[in-house]
Amino acid sequence: MTSFDVAEAAGVSQSTVSRALAGSPSITEETRSRVEAAAAALGYHVDARAARLRSGRTGTMAIVVVGRAGSDPTRVSGFHYALLGSTCAAAAECGYQSLVAFQSDPGEFAWNYVAQGQADGLVVMGTSVNRAAWNDLLATAPQGPVAVWGAPFDDERWVRAENREGAVLAVERLIAAGHKRIGFLGTVDAEHPQFAERYEGYREALVRHGLPVGEPLAVVGDDRVAAGREAVAAMLGAPDPPDAIFAANDAIALGALEALGRTGARVPEEFGVVGFDGLAAGVHSHPPLTTIEPDFAEAGRALVSRICYPDVEPTRRVPVRLIERGSVRPVR
Repeated sequence: MTSFDVAEAAGVSQSTVSRALAGSPSITEETRSRVEAAAAALGYHVDARAARLRSGRTGTMAIVVVGRAGSDPTRVSGFHYALLGSTCAAAAECGYQSLVAFQSDPGEFAWNYVAQGQADGLVVMGTSVNRAAWNDLLATAPQGPVAVWGAPFDDERWVRAENREGAVLAVERLIAAGHKRIGFLGTVDAEHPQFAERYEGYREALVRHGLPVGEPLAVVGDDRVAAGREAVAAMLGAPDPPDAIFAANDAIALGALEALGRTGARVPEEFGVVGFDGLAAGVHSHPPLTTIEPDFAEAGRALVSRICYPDVEPTRRVPVRLIERGSVRPVR
């Protein structure tokens, strides 16, 4: 069965059959439905591979997940797995298959999927502290459209959460619960631009309420949960310790909850904790972690749209929301 037979059955030209089955917007819905019905009745199927060869497109989107240097590249955070899932789903909605690669060390880095004819665009996400990977991406300057999440640099390609707005939501929630001395856990430097934006929101909310602003307490180490535990111990040992914590991400916050539990601090009755990322693991902490969650579905769509619709004004910021779970006492 050929496109000629479909065209004859549908009462249209062969070129119309090709455009209709390819999803061309130039074809009316009525004509497209008639062509699709004729193709189905005749058992006609488009040769997708041949169509891609003719169009010069692969129908594939490359997604690279950057891990920590020296680590198993597949051992990435729960946040990035959630973002990867939403990005693959958004790619499928746009008609793309996903080619996923995990990279962490020099020698593994590969970005030129478009130049090599393997993909029509590249999405990169992962830890911002692997500067070797991000610098290699910059130096390579891969062909084709590129979208990034988590990069420690600013250019026209990044997509991020509403970090400052989310931090304001977190701190306002702690203030509404009656907390007056709120500490910030998270390293704020050039390698952590998203943490820096969250610290800005933290500071903004406290200044607005006339409350003291603490210096960010650096969280050091690849294991963010363990580093969060250690940072809380240092924070509680200060002369005027806080009565609440806003952590720059959920892994740090989960470590903080563990450390507070060991000291006997009663959360949320005496001490409040809010994280950022919306990790599913926070549901199972004790108590469950109140957090700021980015809209993962929208994040995936924002990244993919830069590949599917490169000529459309891109979405740069993804909305966030406060997820109440139990690590902050009720509003007073």
